Amino acid sequence: MNTTKRTEISSLGEFGLIEKITKDIKCENKETVKGIGDDAAILQFSGDEETLVTTDLLMEGVHFDLTYFPLKHLGYKAVIANISDIYAMNGTPKQITVSLALSRKFCIEDVEELYAGIRLACQQYGVDIVGGDTTSSLTGLAISITAIGTAPKGTAVKRSEAKETDLICVTGNLGAAYMGLQLLEREKIATAGQDIQPDFQGKEYILERQLKPEARKEVIEKLREEGVRPTAMIDISDGLSSELMHICKQSGTGCRIYEERIPIDYQTAIMAEELNMNVTTCALNGGEDFELLFTVPIADHEKVAAMKEVRIIGHIVSESMGLALITRDGVEMELKAQGWTPQNS
Repeated sequence: MNTTKRTEISSLGEFGLIEKITKDIKCENKETVKGIGDDAAILQFSGDEETLVTTDLLMEGVHFDLTYFPLKHLGYKAVIANISDIYAMNGTPKQITVSLALSRKFCIEDVEELYAGIRLACQQYGVDIVGGDTTSSLTGLAISITAIGTAPKGTAVKRSEAKETDLICVTGNLGAAYMGLQLLEREKIATAGQDIQPDFQGKEYILERQLKPEARKEVIEKLREEGVRPTAMIDISDGLSSELMHICKQSGTGCRIYEERIPIDYQTAIMAEELNMNVTTCALNGGEDFELLFTVPIADHEKVAAMKEVRIIGHIVSESMGLALITRDGVEMELKAQGWTPQNS
């Protein structure tokens, strides 16, 4: 470790760290169309298709708790987290590689259960498992998946091409996965050391959004059918606020979104009320929804407004106007990003 000068990672946060370590990286190979900075890299080798590549790492104790997260569900979710990034580039996922780090507490049957979830997700989305690696771990389980996809040349959607007056759209609803996590954590504490079952009645939807999320394949297919190509797109893994800030920063724009238009499921709202949490804050910053956030030209308003799983929540403005949420009371509030910070060790 470098002890000459020590700057805590927490002083920069996740997004500041990424920017610092990648700012001087330059791509030298002509096959690299787009490198760091999007949901997936874009590579062009030959022919009329571009190759999309993305990778994600899940760590036990940080991204999942095996006290309440079944291994089969974990395997499924790990795949979804990656192929969602391919869909967010307007691409089609085709292959994955799977790498595991395993501590001695895991047995063969555990690994088979994990892989059952991985294989189920691959079957569901037409993806092949083509390789990977396994190694030992001293601290638990780590899962690293790399997803590979394709998109017709020139059709991949980046984060950097949103324009003023574009509409801001999201799929599905937001905050449910975060509320599912809060419920699981609450019941874990409430039932610790006791021979009683947790109470999940009436909360099935938010649990499913946390434990078995899905990728928005059908929305990408619908956009293609309607001839709508988003100008910018990203999947919502870190929360709506953070993802919208990525689009605006890379596009050189500002935005206005409206609190009353943010789609929130009934179970999400009820759970937030039970926990005395602000449901809008949960929708903005919760993360792990794996919904799609995208912008489209205002000319496509009628087409996207007619799509059942899409909600228009705002519009793109000039960079000088900044990024803001308009509350139900008509007050402008600045959007702020949240990312991970290092855990204490």
